[in-house]
Amino acid sequence: MRNEQVAGFFDDIADLLEILEDNVFKIRAYRKAVLNIRSLSEDVEKVAGVGRLEEIPGIGKDLAAKIAEIIKTGKLKHYEVLKRKVPEGMLELMTIPGIGPKKARLLYEKRGIKSLNELEKKAKAHKISGIPGLKDKTEENISRGIELVKKHSARMSLKEALDLSAGFVSGLKKLPAAGKVIAAGSLRRMKDTVRDIDILVTSRKPQAIMDAFVKMPDVKNVLAHGSTKSAVLTTGGVQVDVRVVDENSFGAALVYFTGSQAHNVHIRHIAKRLGLKVNEYGVFDEKTDRKVAGKEEIDIYKALKLPIIPPELREDRGEIEAASKGRLPELIDVSDIKGDLHVHSRWSDGENSIEEIARAAKAKGYEYIAITDHSESLKVAGGLSERDVLKKIDEIGRVRKKVKGITLLAGVEIDILQDGSLDYRKNILDRFDIIVAAIHAGFKQSKETLTARIVKAMETGRVHIISHPTGRLKGARDPYDLALGKIFRAAKQTKTCLEINAFPDRLDLDDINSRAAKEAGVKLAVNTDSHLVDQLDYMFFGVSVARRAWLEKKDVLNTRGLSELLKFLKK
Repeated sequence: MRNEQVAGFFDDIADLLEILEDNVFKIRAYRKAVLNIRSLSEDVEKVAGVGRLEEIPGIGKDLAAKIAEIIKTGKLKHYEVLKRKVPEGMLELMTIPGIGPKKARLLYEKRGIKSLNELEKKAKAHKISGIPGLKDKTEENISRGIELVKKHSARMSLKEALDLSAGFVSGLKKLPAAGKVIAAGSLRRMKDTVRDIDILVTSRKPQAIMDAFVKMPDVKNVLAHGSTKSAVLTTGGVQVDVRVVDENSFGAALVYFTGSQAHNVHIRHIAKRLGLKVNEYGVFDEKTDRKVAGKEEIDIYKALKLPIIPPELREDRGEIEAASKGRLPELIDVSDIKGDLHVHSRWSDGENSIEEIARAAKAKGYEYIAITDHSESLKVAGGLSERDVLKKIDEIGRVRKKVKGITLLAGVEIDILQDGSLDYRKNILDRFDIIVAAIHAGFKQSKETLTARIVKAMETGRVHIISHPTGRLKGARDPYDLALGKIFRAAKQTKTCLEINAFPDRLDLDDINSRAAKEAGVKLAVNTDSHLVDQLDYMFFGVSVARRAWLEKKDVLNTRGLSELLKFLKK
């Protein structure tokens, strides 16, 4: 049972309780459980198996019992009881960004809407406007929200795809008949969203692999069951394809099933110019049909007179030309990261104490960690008053003395206010080692206004990093409409870094914009925005974006050692 499925039950329960106007603290408890289960670095089923459910933050005896019931039966009695109390379809309506329990109830009671299909039809027919309690732009926002959900519903986040594929890959590797097993496709290229999963296996007994694959625990429907290729639909509605390939063709298959279509087409053109042809079985002499490469990936590229191209770059965005000239970047690696510069503690909306964060960062081998809780204006996330933020800075000082071998930086994720000013007064700003700034309100302002806010914040000379610059959230919010060229120029001029936010639902800046920022002479920082110590592992996802953006160590602020970082911050 994957963490996402267990969290999904609790997410729905929280929604149902909101519709029923139940106790707000109970709702918050479920929301917190959802966040913490999704952030677990291990399978919740394994945690349950060794009796450690109550060690998960926010999981007490009652929620632990519910998790155990879901794992054992695939169902939850409490969830079924709540569902019967709520009109059918209201949970579906709440999947649309901006439609909460109150709006969902209004739409149901005033217009009889109980499905996304009905909602879309009535919004297009302008039969929603006029409902008391709904604003004039509700129809427009609903239509936009439906488009957003449709766009993202067919694709998983990178984390979801990796979690799902890991179960299948692990299960296949355990089969006696299996040789090499690896996930290919857009997942191997580490795209931020993934539609389906392709897995390659070598084996001398392909039928045994196929027969075992279609019977794996997460399989709901078998779409195809062949001798060397099978496809299934998982319980979560994701298609997974497994192909068994000959060991002597494994490298060619890996190149073929990893690269984007454009990358593969470009490779075929190069092969043709060399009198070769390339496919999933190998590289062949076009005249004699003699196989010249196939077993290893490196041999495929070598036959084409190219160095091996990292999977993340195989998008036909100049990587083949760079490879032919010996100019491929030396991509950043997770091991290059010296610390995380955007982390929340329980002083605002995080789950862990400053000491717990310090010890977790030290265990990861980091040289430093920045505690960047929210500033005063963001009340919904426990933003700190000026008095409380000074208390927090004092606590950081105490923990510095207690936990040796890691440097704690006193920081803040400060709100960029509507006029572009910063949330704290100058005398408070002077107390921070590092200032990360972000927009958390006014998302629907004009392109000019949003851009001006960020530029003005950078021009204060106080901000070190702009966090999650475009504000995107997978399935909930598209990127802000920004003039990124103007922001890049201001960032370069003011020596402000832009963040690659590694949180799986953000990954913001994305790979395209991160590469554009690099080319504009802007430095970036890869941070996790952690609210729980397990989320420090999300650095992997941010580094994956950085690799797709062609970033090297020199392009990323937090690859610097402590002394070099402190010099930068003091400038």
